[in-house]
Amino acid sequence: MKKEPAVITELRKKEDGLINDARKLVESYPRVPITVDCVIFGFDENELKVLLIRSDLEMFHDKWSLLGDFADDNEMLDDAAYRVLKERTGMDDVYLAQVKTFSRPDRHPGGRVLTVAYCSLLNIEHHQLSRMDNELHWHSVKSIQDMAFDHKEIMDECYAWLQKRIQEHPLGFNLLPEKFSLRELQNLYEAILDIKMDRRNFRKKFFAMDFLIDTGEFEDDVPHRPGKLYQFDFNKYKHTKKKWSGIDF
Repeated sequence: MKKEPAVITELRKKEDGLINDARKLVESYPRVPITVDCVIFGFDENELKVLLIRSDLEMFHDKWSLLGDFADDNEMLDDAAYRVLKERTGMDDVYLAQVKTFSRPDRHPGGRVLTVAYCSLLNIEHHQLSRMDNELHWHSVKSIQDMAFDHKEIMDECYAWLQKRIQEHPLGFNLLPEKFSLRELQNLYEAILDIKMDRRNFRKKFFAMDFLIDTGEFEDDVPHRPGKLYQFDFNKYKHTKKKWSGIDF
């Protein structure tokens, strides 16, 4: 076997030495565990809900908590969040957005633990839960008063983030049927923003953005006067220079 040139051997030793120095430096740092918490919001029957489980800690007996776990040492945080979601719910087709890191030193009763919150918004009818451990259930956001750890604070922060996002991006249309009425669209925004809106002003704002397609069809089997059905023009939104300018309700 051909012997490695001396200069390469020396460079390799130097590199190994630098790596060892870096490892010793990191080992001298404080060791703080990192967790991920998934805040999964769902829209169903004109109501905004959140997916919660029973806490398995005795000190938080009967309290609800978010879907969370520790990130492995060799695991990217995004990968940890998707792993947790898959392990706890069975869902693997949900997009997660990283929202915020929560670092209050006393947020965990066992010592300092950092957690990174991830958020998603989905249509509950389109995502079935295949695992129901620890009483995994959808809960009305309005009904949640007290939670384990600082999870109520995390949920509230993610809720505020979601409310801002839905006014700045057309993500709400993914929760509606392919063809929807303006009544359904307004119900969606009222549920997520938790406000009542003026019907005429709401419609005026959406028509002004020029992304709604009138299908020429009407609702059927509804207890009220059938409304026109529309579609959101995703193709036009994707290619036009006129982007979503945000909605100030």
